[in-house]
Amino acid sequence: MIGTDKNSYLSNIIIMKNFYITTTLPYVNGEPHIGFAVELIRADVIARVKKLEGYEVFFNTGTDEHGSKIHKKAEEAGVDTQTYVNGFAEKFKELIPLLGISKDINFIRTTDEHHVKAAQAFWKLCKERGFIYKKNYTVKYCVGCELEKTDSELADGKCALHPAMNIEEINEENYFFKFSEFQKPLLEYYAKNPDFVVPSFRFNEIRKFVEAGLQDFSISRLKTKMPWGIEVPDDADHVMYVWFDALVNYVSCIGWPDDMNKFSRWWVNAENVVQYCGKDNLRQQSAMWQAMLMSIGLPNSKQIVIDGFVTGEGGVKMSKSLGNTVNPVEIVNQYGTEALRLYVLKEVHPFEDSPFTMNMFKEAYNAHLANGLGNLVSRVMKMAETNGVTLNEGKAPTLDLAKHAEFYKKFEINKVCEDVWLRIQETDKYIQDNAPFKTVKVDLEKGKEQISFLLASVYHIAKALEAILPETSVKILAAVKAGKLEAPLFMRK
Repeated sequence: MIGTDKNSYLSNIIIMKNFYITTTLPYVNGEPHIGFAVELIRADVIARVKKLEGYEVFFNTGTDEHGSKIHKKAEEAGVDTQTYVNGFAEKFKELIPLLGISKDINFIRTTDEHHVKAAQAFWKLCKERGFIYKKNYTVKYCVGCELEKTDSELADGKCALHPAMNIEEINEENYFFKFSEFQKPLLEYYAKNPDFVVPSFRFNEIRKFVEAGLQDFSISRLKTKMPWGIEVPDDADHVMYVWFDALVNYVSCIGWPDDMNKFSRWWVNAENVVQYCGKDNLRQQSAMWQAMLMSIGLPNSKQIVIDGFVTGEGGVKMSKSLGNTVNPVEIVNQYGTEALRLYVLKEVHPFEDSPFTMNMFKEAYNAHLANGLGNLVSRVMKMAETNGVTLNEGKAPTLDLAKHAEFYKKFEINKVCEDVWLRIQETDKYIQDNAPFKTVKVDLEKGKEQISFLLASVYHIAKALEAILPETSVKILAAVKAGKLEAPLFMRK
């Protein structure tokens, strides 16, 4: 749980309110990739903003560790499946400090004992209420998506998201969830909550999907065919379908069903419950999971935020199965944490697909950080130090924080970045137009006034970056307070 800083730039004197935010849980069948780093960084910014606004925040992430893909990967590697997932879970945990994520984030694993018990309790309650049944069936199944596929969802017999993988045909007895009974309740919930899915065009997509009619879906696998999963209560021959198990993490991580006070605090009574996910999770998060919650009488999520894909060369989606991913660890090792944070927050569109290449990244780094923010701070601090100018924050206007708050409310972090960098450009132009380093030599008082304006501008820029570039913000504020910048913020690459 993230606390509150009453002296922060965005804080208000208010009664403490609760805010819950979670990423999806990345599937541990490969190395962490840039797509999940984008999601984690964005969720971290929103968590930090809510903290600065005076909220108590519960921020959740973790790893999804069951299912056929993982079991097959472990077999290919020749290791025990639990050993396999343990190794990858640690790699995803390492992303937290690497990406500058809030230190007190909660990290859940779907192999955790509490989660296993919670998933089984969820199943039992769902079955008791008449929403789980058993039948024989035949279906086409994409292992990459871990989802059943209809012929209309396939192109030349392949899944569009995983064209390199063969579609499997499952013919067995499974347990099913009565998804078909939730068309009307889901549509009613959507109608009452017009901001439930962000952006609106994704909300339109899921509405159309539900309006077209819902089919019951399989929620178990025979253990003889797929042994790696949570055992179905009262039926040792079956394990839970990975999606049914993994989705429960959003409530198990906040105490359900053992600690209902904690659960009520963060889910029932929280001002907002936000789930970040990629567009390939739209159906699972905003329809399947919501129906599952309804089935056992729990309140629905309050808001689902849908990211676009990060694409590689030629606009092809990056994915572990296609082998075209960019490793965030390598980027951070070369350019630093804050460089990656700014790129995914400023250059990657919050909702549409966006390309990512190392050439694009390098160009943006040099333009916005080395030659932009870094150069500005270095020049201003040098003038301030040389001429003994100290901070008077009132010498320059603050950025429009009310406007920033509206952008954050709509999850448009890129627009906050654009506004901050506009101020950086304006401050650079002020230096070019007024040349205070020259003015101070012929008119000391006027020159110092100009430098004081610049120092206050740098201060306000740093404050506006508290949630976006927290490490850089701290360094700039420390330099402004000390009257000296100890080292360059960003070196040109």
